[in-house]
Amino acid sequence: MTSYQSSNNHSSEEDKHLSGDEKTFSPSDIVEKAIVEEKSIGVEKAEILANQWKHTFWFKLLLGFSAFLCGYAYGLDSQTRYVYTAYATASWSEHSLLTTVNAITGVVAAASQPVYARLSDVLGRLELFIVAVLFYVVGTIIECQSPTINAYVAGAVLFQIGYSGIIIMLLFILSDFSSLRWRLFFTLCPSFPFIINTWISGNVTAAVGTRWKWGIGMWAFILPLSCIPLVCCMIHMRWLAGKTEEWRVFKQRKTKFQELGVAGFSKYLFWRLDVIGLLLLTVSLGCLLVPLTLAGGIKETWKKAHIIVPIVIGGVLIPVFLLWEGYGARDPIIPLHLMKDRGIWSVVSISLFFDFVFAVESNFLYTVLMVAVNESQSSATRIASLSSFVSVVTGFIFGLFVVYFRRLKGFVVFGCAMWMVAFGIMYHFRSQLHAHAGIIGGMCLMGFGTGFFSYPINVSAQSCVSHEHMAVISSALYTTYRIGYAVGSSVAGAIWSQMLYSRLVKYLGDSTLATSVYTDPYTFIAQYVWGTPEREAAVKAYGEVQRVLMSVCIAFVAPMIVSALFMRDHKLTNEQSLEDVEKQEEKDSLANFFGNFKKKRVAV
Repeated sequence: MTSYQSSNNHSSEEDKHLSGDEKTFSPSDIVEKAIVEEKSIGVEKAEILANQWKHTFWFKLLLGFSAFLCGYAYGLDSQTRYVYTAYATASWSEHSLLTTVNAITGVVAAASQPVYARLSDVLGRLELFIVAVLFYVVGTIIECQSPTINAYVAGAVLFQIGYSGIIIMLLFILSDFSSLRWRLFFTLCPSFPFIINTWISGNVTAAVGTRWKWGIGMWAFILPLSCIPLVCCMIHMRWLAGKTEEWRVFKQRKTKFQELGVAGFSKYLFWRLDVIGLLLLTVSLGCLLVPLTLAGGIKETWKKAHIIVPIVIGGVLIPVFLLWEGYGARDPIIPLHLMKDRGIWSVVSISLFFDFVFAVESNFLYTVLMVAVNESQSSATRIASLSSFVSVVTGFIFGLFVVYFRRLKGFVVFGCAMWMVAFGIMYHFRSQLHAHAGIIGGMCLMGFGTGFFSYPINVSAQSCVSHEHMAVISSALYTTYRIGYAVGSSVAGAIWSQMLYSRLVKYLGDSTLATSVYTDPYTFIAQYVWGTPEREAAVKAYGEVQRVLMSVCIAFVAPMIVSALFMRDHKLTNEQSLEDVEKQEEKDSLANFFGNFKKKRVAV
């Protein structure tokens, strides 16, 4: 896109000397020009709004607190909703479908990230934030009123579109208002509530109990209320901006709809959102991942057509998607010219493996704690959220430290290495009462490592691009993040469904009882208390499955560490973004490095 921008700058200078008769454009030329324009209208609008507040300390403090309130609501929801989802699936005797739900929502979340990023650059940050809140509310209402698992999944999809949108729009808004030095601290503001929520989430789930419909439904009005302060902040910025000459000049600029008309604007959005690419990505991942969570269980169905056909279709569509992104898309989901930079592809790789490993570890952790470690409902909820608590505390301190140290790479490598140690501990302590302290220690160390790389990799990626590409590259990072979660959920589901039932039958010696444990473990532990032979058999089965899950986690932490070594280590400045950084890195890409090395060998 950088080469397009330079050509557009040159052509715009020539346009000043050409009359309308001398230079004409076809409708397709106008749309093409709009797609590769130098600065998006949404980015320019965000810069004007940010200028009204970012120079005043109290305004920035108020914005951070408003983001904190939003994060408090959706953070507490996320730390309790997965518990209610487990109870919801168990209430329909479909507990093993927990990872199926997570895989579907993960794929949808991955597809939604680029849409939010591109539309926010076209329409504006606040407008897309409000749209995300609406999806969140509608999805929540459908979930809490679901009579079947199918209706619940439909609601979960809409909820996930809203949830992912709120998170990424908050990231864009806070990134617009912060310099690179303060970027890490500001973007952590919505996560600070995890320090509180970790300890009260267990009380919330214990108070709600198994009444999962109320536990989910209450967020349909709590979340919108928590977003009101942030919306008011944005409206006040708009009011202040309206008094400036800069805004008056900006309002004279035509919107894409005014410039292109209905047909042209529709075509512009079609290419700008890469609709074909999004469809190929969603369908291919859905066809590949969802069957993996369904094929095992009480009756293995790997040889059935309804499992084989989707996997084959997904496998065929993956190369089609890659070919489309490389040769057909005018504005690819992940801009290929940016992906050539090792500063980008390295953090994208970390993001992919990070959430893959997290999904494998977390999907059934609550169930394992309840069944195999004899934790209470509140204790299991707190332990499962413990890594989030430690990561935010670590991130808070590290975010302030980075303001003065201004470097990230070494700490990201250290954080990834801590994950290897954490999962080694959790591999050793995986079931029985003695695992209680070990799992807590592993979760704390996991959170400690997370604080050094989860948010810092996003800041590192943003330091490699201009403000114009900030939203696009952040959405690319979050897209791979969500893809990683979807793949991890599918792998966890495949391992769980393939191993658990057979192990339960082996150790219980009763297929009927094994079926009841597999489909509804919470009713089973209420009937068979700790110490009974049936419970001990189930604990042994769960421990063996947990061992395999932790082995997968350890294996995939290794490429995270390797990827971190390829990161760039820009010095974080007081600017919103580094000037001309993309041009500098075009000359310093990994491909050029190896190319130059090859030339030197030939010369010798």
